Amino acid sequence: MTLSQVNTENAVKAVPAVPRPAEPAHVIKDDAEAIAVARRLAAEFVKDSAKRDRERIWPVAELDAFSQSGLWSINVPKAFGGPEVSYATLAKVIEIISAADSSIGQIAQNHLGVVAAIRTVSDVAQQKLLFAEVLKGTRFGNAFSEFGSKRAVDFETRFSDAGDHVVVNGRKFYSSGALLAHLVPIVALDDEGRAWYAIAERDARGLTVIDDWSSFGQRTTLSGTVLLDNVKVPKTHLVPGYKGYEVPSADGAIFQIIQVAVDTGIAQAAIDETVAFVRTKSRAWVDSGQDHAWEDPYTIQAVGDLTLRLHAAQALLEKAGYAIDRAVLNPNAETVAEAQIVTAEAKILSTEIAIAATNKLFELAGTRSTLAEHNLDRHWRNARTHTLHDPVRWKYAILGRYFLNGENPPLHAWS
Repeated sequence: MTLSQVNTENAVKAVPAVPRPAEPAHVIKDDAEAIAVARRLAAEFVKDSAKRDRERIWPVAELDAFSQSGLWSINVPKAFGGPEVSYATLAKVIEIISAADSSIGQIAQNHLGVVAAIRTVSDVAQQKLLFAEVLKGTRFGNAFSEFGSKRAVDFETRFSDAGDHVVVNGRKFYSSGALLAHLVPIVALDDEGRAWYAIAERDARGLTVIDDWSSFGQRTTLSGTVLLDNVKVPKTHLVPGYKGYEVPSADGAIFQIIQVAVDTGIAQAAIDETVAFVRTKSRAWVDSGQDHAWEDPYTIQAVGDLTLRLHAAQALLEKAGYAIDRAVLNPNAETVAEAQIVTAEAKILSTEIAIAATNKLFELAGTRSTLAEHNLDRHWRNARTHTLHDPVRWKYAILGRYFLNGENPPLHAWS
């Protein structure tokens, strides 16, 4: 029998699980509908986004609307009844939602990444079982990363074989979406050190999710600590995630492109806020000779520059999505490397424009924009926090090695 070594002293802070949806989720019919639904939801999500950030209000109703809309199943293959939209469309959906509320956009990331992994590594029986859950509206959270390990790929969480199920023990952090998930995929190692997704029920005995996320940005991503104390997971829900990186697959690029889309969404929101503030609240500078702030030639130049840089990032994001489509359909060293490289390029530009746009917002809008009533600093806090994922200094290295020495990027979830 496996004895748990998990410290459960914080278990009293556990957040109860949420029930599965009472009604099946909608199934999106095509790419155009996916974009239209995303825009409709975003128009609602943006209304209280500043308040949710300020007061750290969980987006419970918003998340239910998001997953029930069908947008959480858009990369389920057509063979299993899913929409299987282009990854260019999927990225645009995440960008649109993130422009309204970047925390909500990020919550979907690991769910969609796990759906992609199931397509890559699971057998047909497991795909049929798990894709059916996703199409009904079941939300995956995540319990991937661990706090304090030497590297992100160093996992201490393990599972042991117990016949028709496995038993998982460990401790996780950065578990975006786990609080309000229905199923929690746990990255755990087997006796050979291989990483699997052990997909546990959110209310499984011994699985404790604690609301202790204290970052100054992305405050409502529902992240925090997950304690795993002899958690039972049926083998039907044990997904061999390691297989996705033994040979070339698009899985890593898929996880990455969603990160990029969150950042372009934040940049779009910041530019939109800048324009709105300058047009309605900012005053013309004393030396400008103009009556209105929007007539300031330096402001005009700056907004043009920011918009151009955002459009460049969005163009690469779309290009990366189509490259991922090709790699999913025909995975090999060349197609996968192309998808990784274009996604890395998009990641660099999206990081740079997200930071620039959220910072420039205050310079162009003026002192009044810093008032707490507007909570515009949430955009900078969100950009600064989210862009710390997968540092761009290593993306430059990936590009240099590829274009100079013909070296393909490494195969893992961060590349």
